Amino acid sequence: MAIHRDPFSARPLVNEKSTAIVAAAAKENFREEVLAGLSKSPRKLPYKFFYDQRGAQLFQQICDLPEYYVTRTEIEILRLHGAEMARALGPQIELIGLGTGAGTKTLILLEELQTPAVYVPIDISKEQLEKSSARFREMFPTLQVLPVAADYLEPFELPLPRRLSSRSVIYFPGSTIGNFEPEAASEFLARMVELAGDGGGLLIGVDLRKDRDVLERAYNDPAGVTAQFNKNLLARINRELGADFDLKRWQHHAIYNSTEGRIEIYLISESEQTVHIGDREFQFRAGEEILTEYSHKHTIAGFIELARQAGFYFEKVWTDGARWFGVFYFTVAV
Repeated sequence: MAIHRDPFSARPLVNEKSTAIVAAAAKENFREEVLAGLSKSPRKLPYKFFYDQRGAQLFQQICDLPEYYVTRTEIEILRLHGAEMARALGPQIELIGLGTGAGTKTLILLEELQTPAVYVPIDISKEQLEKSSARFREMFPTLQVLPVAADYLEPFELPLPRRLSSRSVIYFPGSTIGNFEPEAASEFLARMVELAGDGGGLLIGVDLRKDRDVLERAYNDPAGVTAQFNKNLLARINRELGADFDLKRWQHHAIYNSTEGRIEIYLISESEQTVHIGDREFQFRAGEEILTEYSHKHTIAGFIELARQAGFYFEKVWTDGARWFGVFYFTVAV
């Protein structure tokens, strides 16, 4: 993942031609990754493509479900310990938010920070990013907000802020690190060391291991919102790539794999069927699965060791009373 500062990104320089070029490139990347994933055995689709406008709306509904403990537990930790986190992060920082979505949790943190200088939210959902950035500019008029619409797993450019900051701190809430398999998580954290830079920091949300029933209820809610969210990925492929997935012939299923310590989310073909994407044809057997997401659950000691191997120094972890979720703080040596 290439990361560098782009002095022009701090300026609102956008035109129709550049927007169209970016949109065309994003669509082609979407097509390539979908075709590659469906050509694998077993088949898989990248979880990052869940978050089109409809997907983002559905995920917000998931966060409000009584079974989905993740969001409310992390928010509870932030509200209880936000002031302590802010003291640890220090004054006048540049906060780099990865996949912060609507910004609910970021808002809690920003309200506690002492005179933050710059906020750089990076999110794949452009619509949600624009809304949250406008909201933060209104709420924090002295804060320089520099949104970057990008996939943080791919090369991206960081804008050059007009204000000096004391240090850079990456904020990665929501337990998204769980979507990475262990080797990929280690590589990602090593890149975060580079992004934070000497003396920088990382504040990251991590879902912890717990009872199977709690986990499986969270990802198989009786209202069916998670199923809609999962199937929306197929709807997006239909809409943007001209595919012909029949959503009624696909079933959502999530299961906890205790050996690997992860939730596995699938779309299961209910019958033998053929799906077309452009000129490509894919045959599915009845009962055949498409993996759409892993959500690894970590232990506190295990995640500290994972980050240490990547180059971070452990400073502090804040948890809820049941230790269902942890917000970890790491630093990079000067």
